[in-house]
Amino acid sequence: MSNASRKLSTDEVSALMEGLKTGEINAGTGLNTELEVSSFKFGSDNLELLGDYYALRLINERFARLVRSIFLPMLRLQPKINPFPPEVKTYDEYSAGLESFMSLTTSRIEELRGSMLLVLDPSFISILTNCYYGGKLASFPSKKAEFTATEERIIEIVTDGMVRSIENAWKDLMPISIRHVGREVNPQFATLVESTDSVIICSFVIQLPNVDSASFDIIYPLQTLKPIASLLRSRVQSDVVEDDTSWRDKLQTAVLNVPLPISAILSEPPIKVSKMVQMREGDVLPLGPVDGVNFFVKDKLLFKAEIGETNGQAAVSLKSRV
Repeated sequence: MSNASRKLSTDEVSALMEGLKTGEINAGTGLNTELEVSSFKFGSDNLELLGDYYALRLINERFARLVRSIFLPMLRLQPKINPFPPEVKTYDEYSAGLESFMSLTTSRIEELRGSMLLVLDPSFISILTNCYYGGKLASFPSKKAEFTATEERIIEIVTDGMVRSIENAWKDLMPISIRHVGREVNPQFATLVESTDSVIICSFVIQLPNVDSASFDIIYPLQTLKPIASLLRSRVQSDVVEDDTSWRDKLQTAVLNVPLPISAILSEPPIKVSKMVQMREGDVLPLGPVDGVNFFVKDKLLFKAEIGETNGQAAVSLKSRV
């Protein structure tokens, strides 16, 4: 270790302070007075409260994996979604970089008593709408001034799915519940925070084949995340998030849970209308020979069965599939 980098002893510090008091040592010695300096008040930099956003980066990576299942049934392919490192700007600076026509969904995080903004590009909405209704994956460069009713429905489906993915991504850090507040198309009307307040911008890029990459942003006000600053600095995370099952597995589970009406017909004897009109309570209608019971699922005959009893209740035993 060189002499220039070693620590001063107690005697040396005392001699230095004594020299400064008597004027023997010039306080400006060694300082470059030509450099521009600005005053700084310790504790005034709110960004230091969140450190390097380590936990938030993990949340964004987990969210990027979970949200793919939202776009898969629409795009009919598994998109690759990459998160950017969180960035801090004033809300005015962020809004200045947006187009005048965007999809902006404001939500409230109940546990943090703060808001959140989800920003989607209108061209990406057009791609999702076209693919969802059977069209090809293609860009739509034309400018628009409003969303159609169909696009509004797609926005609702996408934002609801993304909100559920955000809640699942936050489970490792803390459970949150997000409630929809409103939706705007002009950034000037999306009242998230004051224009001079700082926000944390979490940007995501979606890589699509044969078209330009799409992107969307999740905006958190800095004041919303300040109460959990210590959690956001933590590098120890549990693993309680649910498995990222594929869309095929989810579709199979949904199909297998569809309720179907079933019925079993013992016999269908013919009867004249004149006799049926004369029938009264207590009359007996004789049945012909019964060759098994017809077992229907809705209106489709699927099985031949036999009538029986189990646990004191009438039942049918499936014998052969038709």
